[in-house]
Amino acid sequence: MKIVIIGGGPAGRSAAMEAAQLGADVTLIEKEHVGGTCLHEGCMVICGFNEVVKFYEDSQKFQKMGIISQKHSLDYTQIVNGIKRVTGKIEKVLIHETRESGVEIVKGEASTVNEEKVEVNGEEHRYDKLVIATGARPFIPPIPGAENALTYKDVLDLKKVPENLNIVGSGVIASEFSGIFSSLGSKVNILCRGQFLRSLDDEIKEYVIKNLLNDVKVHENVKVNEITSENIITSNGEMNGLSFMAAGMIPNTERVKEIVKVGSKGYIEVNEQMQTNNPSIYAAGDVVGTVNTTPVARREGLVAARNACGISATMDYHLIPQSLTLYYPVSFLKTESEKSSDEFDVRIRGSAGPGSFWNVLDGNTGLTKLSANIENGEITKAYSISTASRTSIPYLAKMIKDGYKTSDFDDFIENHPSTDAIYKLLHYLAKYS
Repeated sequence: MKIVIIGGGPAGRSAAMEAAQLGADVTLIEKEHVGGTCLHEGCMVICGFNEVVKFYEDSQKFQKMGIISQKHSLDYTQIVNGIKRVTGKIEKVLIHETRESGVEIVKGEASTVNEEKVEVNGEEHRYDKLVIATGARPFIPPIPGAENALTYKDVLDLKKVPENLNIVGSGVIASEFSGIFSSLGSKVNILCRGQFLRSLDDEIKEYVIKNLLNDVKVHENVKVNEITSENIITSNGEMNGLSFMAAGMIPNTERVKEIVKVGSKGYIEVNEQMQTNNPSIYAAGDVVGTVNTTPVARREGLVAARNACGISATMDYHLIPQSLTLYYPVSFLKTESEKSSDEFDVRIRGSAGPGSFWNVLDGNTGLTKLSANIENGEITKAYSISTASRTSIPYLAKMIKDGYKTSDFDDFIENHPSTDAIYKLLHYLAKYS
């Protein structure tokens, strides 16, 4: 079976390697960089910046405490160059892994895509099954002068840290870049059309704003009227500085929308098997607009590949763990259960441990909050702000999926030292269920 995959990001690469290992003849088409947005512009770039600014903030604290005598300074150009070197090295590893699995990688843009073939660099690639994993790009709203705004795609091209930065958006991208540039020295405003971080619990959101974005000014329910190269004009007045657009994503479907069905927002419509309305064509990743995280994209790619190869697999979006990359990771998950009178909330400050020990002195050790139904022991929500949250929350999601209740954690023994407060709360809840 001949399978062609368009897009070498997490979804496309996952699909390509899975299909090749299942015996298919696989061609992966990538117009620029294997690894996609996650590696070259998104998640990994954020990680690179965040590690530097966390070290910088800690060094300032230690210098004030007299623990170290040297006051550090940052070189933005060197940070950018370092991030590019690291992501470039990771890309080489990904290319090697992909080719070793039996996938042919073709570099170039798919100029023609129809129900029989994909044309790249003047060469035709016919297929039995096609997987579209073309990703998404920043959405630019119809605001006068919006072309003057930066997006995450421009961050590594900046020559210096902007003195003033106005970020238009209210979600993950807005919060993460606001934290980075504020720590680097920018005076940052976040301008939200509605509510900031509305997917978070109000108490968790308040902690984020007060303790993790404390030098950032958050403006909610603001209308942006115009953007220039030097300022931004809003319903709250004029603000000087560069503008950064983080108002969502738009799928890259221009070359395929004639052969598959797309929804009102332009995303490709798929079923639980990641199959489009055309039985020979599948889609996965940001182009289908489900949950825009790398682990979800990888899983979607794997599901698409298995079904394309005749092996039944379905995609489950129940209990997807998510997170924000700030000084502490902010991780969370929510079930689809409606709040009941038996639901009980418990919370606890983060523990002193790796990555938070010295923050005990200023009370900024994180926060964990759980919600559970006391009647049946069902865990309904979990929020964790700690250095360990990215590890504990996904495992908790898996345990909830497998039917674990609060009572099952009565004899749980955690590792120590740890900043993870989730299991302390589960021990507490176990007594009441």
